[in-house]
Amino acid sequence: MLAPLPADPGAIRRVAFLGTPGIAVPALKSLVGAADENGWEIVRVVSGADKRRGRGSATSPTPVKQAALDAGIRSDRISTDVADLLVDHRESPIDLGIVVAFGQLIRPNVLAEIPMVNIHFSDLPRWRGAAPVERAILTGDLASAVVLMTVAEGLDEGVVWARREVAIGVDDTLVDLWERMADIGASLLVEAMAAGFVDGQPQIGEVVYARKLTTEDRRLDWSQSAEELHRVVRVGGAWTTFRGERFKVHDAKVAANGSGVAGEIDGVTVSCKDGALELVVVQPAGKPRMDVDAWRNGAQPDGERLGE
Repeated sequence: MLAPLPADPGAIRRVAFLGTPGIAVPALKSLVGAADENGWEIVRVVSGADKRRGRGSATSPTPVKQAALDAGIRSDRISTDVADLLVDHRESPIDLGIVVAFGQLIRPNVLAEIPMVNIHFSDLPRWRGAAPVERAILTGDLASAVVLMTVAEGLDEGVVWARREVAIGVDDTLVDLWERMADIGASLLVEAMAAGFVDGQPQIGEVVYARKLTTEDRRLDWSQSAEELHRVVRVGGAWTTFRGERFKVHDAKVAANGSGVAGEIDGVTVSCKDGALELVVVQPAGKPRMDVDAWRNGAQPDGERLGE
C-alpha cells in the first residue's frame, strides 16, 4: 500500500529529495528556489556516496550533494541511506519525497509511510527502466516526454501527474536531451507541488523496458546504416577498433557516399550500410581526443578498415 500524495498544496511543508547525478540537480535547485514562497522545508537530501577522484585518496561529492551544500542545506541533513528518511519521518512527518535519477532501491516499507513522486525521462509506459533517454535515441524515436509520477513498488509503474512532450532532433546528443529534460522536469515538479496532486492518470499503452547500456551497445557495427551508427555516437562512448586497438568516436556526421566496403576509411569517412559515417572527433588508444584531421595526418589510415 502506497502513502497517498497530498492533494492540498498547503499540506506540503516538509520535503525530502533523493537524487545523485547532474540530471537531478535542476530539480533540486528549483525546489530550493521555490521553497520560501511556498513554505517548503527540505529536511533531508539522500544521494550516492562520495567517490574517489584520480589516484589519490581525495573524494568528490555527487552532483546532487554538492548542489545541496551550495544551497546551504546542512551537511547533517545530507546522507546516503534511504533509512534515514524513516527516522526523520517518525520524528516529524515528511509530506513528500522527490526522486530524480536516484539509482537506489526504495523499499515498500518506506513507500507505505512517505508519499513519493519521481521525475522520469520518457513517455511512460514506453522506456521504463534505467536508460530511457539512451534507448529512445538508439531506437530512433523522434519524440519522448518528461513525466512526474508516483513512485510505486513496480518499476516505473506509478500514476502520472504531469507530462510534457520533448522532440528528439536527429542530431541531439544524450547530453543535449538530458539538459533539456532536466529543466522541464524541474518546472513540472514545482508546478505540480504548488497545485497539489489531483487527477493522476494511469499509464496507457505498450510497456517497453529500457535496460542499462552495455559496452557492446556502444560498439560501432559497420554493417549497420549510417543513421544507426550516428545514434550510437550521439549516446556517447561509441567505440570500434583500429589496427587492433580500441578507437573511440566522440563526434560524427552522416555522409551520403562510401566505398561500400564495411568499415573502410576514405579520408574522414567510413563506409557502412547505405552510406558512410563522417568522423569529426576521435580518440585512438593511449591518446587524447582529437580532431579527425589531426588523427588522419598522423595515422595515414586511408584504405584500412575500422572494426578489424
